[in-house]
Amino acid sequence: MNDHKPIRLRDVAKRAGVSTASVSRVLNQPESVRPETRSRIEATMAEMAYIPNGAARALASQRSRTVGAIVPTLGIAIFASGVEALQDRLHEFGYTLVLASAQYDVGKELECVRVLVERKVEGLVLVGEEHDPALYRLIETNRIPIVTTYVFNPETSFSSVGIDNAAASRRVIQHLVDLGHRNFGIITSPLSRNDRIRARLDGMLACLSEHRIDLGRDRILEVNYSIQDGRRGFSQLRTRSPTITAVACTTDVLAIGSLLEAERMGLRIPQDISITGFDDLELANEIKPGLTTVRVPARELGARAADLLLAAITCKHVPDRVELTAELILRGSSGRPPTNSTPSTRPK
Repeated sequence: MNDHKPIRLRDVAKRAGVSTASVSRVLNQPESVRPETRSRIEATMAEMAYIPNGAARALASQRSRTVGAIVPTLGIAIFASGVEALQDRLHEFGYTLVLASAQYDVGKELECVRVLVERKVEGLVLVGEEHDPALYRLIETNRIPIVTTYVFNPETSFSSVGIDNAAASRRVIQHLVDLGHRNFGIITSPLSRNDRIRARLDGMLACLSEHRIDLGRDRILEVNYSIQDGRRGFSQLRTRSPTITAVACTTDVLAIGSLLEAERMGLRIPQDISITGFDDLELANEIKPGLTTVRVPARELGARAADLLLAAITCKHVPDRVELTAELILRGSSGRPPTNSTPSTRPK
C-alpha cells in the first residue's frame, strides 16, 4: 500500500522558494512569469513529479488551456509536419494540443468536434473549409474560435492560413508548357470532400485550357492515395495514351509512384516523359531524378495557425487571413518533350 501523500501546489512553491501564486501563474499564464522563475518552478515540478489537477484548474479558471486539431489522416507527412509545428508553438504559450483524425469521414469529423467541445477546448484547427454544416453550427453555438488551414480563401468568414492551391498547380503546368509539352496526363488523388485536391486539379485544367491544350477525360485519372496507386495510374495512362509526354500529379506520393513505374517500363526521365508532383515531401529530393513539385510550407503553416488561434482566444487583433507562398521547386523530373511527340492542341 502506498502511504505517500500526493504532491500539492504549495509543496512545489515551498521547494522552489516562491509563492503559490507564482506556481499557479506558471500553470495558467506562463507568459506572465519571468523566464528564470518559470524555469525554476518547472524544474521543481519535474523533480517532484507534480501533476496538477487539470479538471480543478479548468473549473476554477473557466479555461482548459487545450486546443483541438482535426486532420483528415495521420498517414500523410504534410499533415504530420504541420501538426508538430502547431504543437510546438502552442506549447510555448502553455497550451496542450488534442489531436484527432477523421479519415476523410464527415460524420467522424463531426463526432470528433463534439468530443473536443465537451472537453472544453478553447479553439479548433481544421483542415480545409469543406465540412458538414452541422459542424459549423456546433462551433458557432459554442463560440469556439477556429482556424482553417491548407487553403487560402480571402472571402472566408473564419481565420485561415494556407496556400492558393489552384494558382500553385497552374505554375506547374505553365512550367511544363514553357518546356514545350502539349501532350498531358493528370493523376489525382480522390476529389470527394477534399477542396485542396479539387483546387489543384482545377488550376491544372484552367492553365491547359488557356493554352488551348485538349485534355480528354481519359487522360485524367483519379486513384487512391498511395505509391502503388500512383504506379497503377501511370501504367493505365500510358497504356491509354502512349503519346503523353508529361504527367502532372496532385500529390508527391502519386508522382513518386509514377516515377517508379516509368522506370520499370524502361522510360527515361525526363528525356521520354516528365513527371511532377505537389507537396515537396522529403523523399521528393532524395529519389533520382529529383521530383519537380510545389513546396507546401507545412511547418510555417502549423506555427501560423497556432498564432492565429491564440490571438483569437486572447482577443488580440492580428490579420486573420494569411496566404503563404507555395514555391515551385524545379528538379530533374521535368524537361523538354521528345522531339517526335505529336501535339494535342485545338486549332485556334
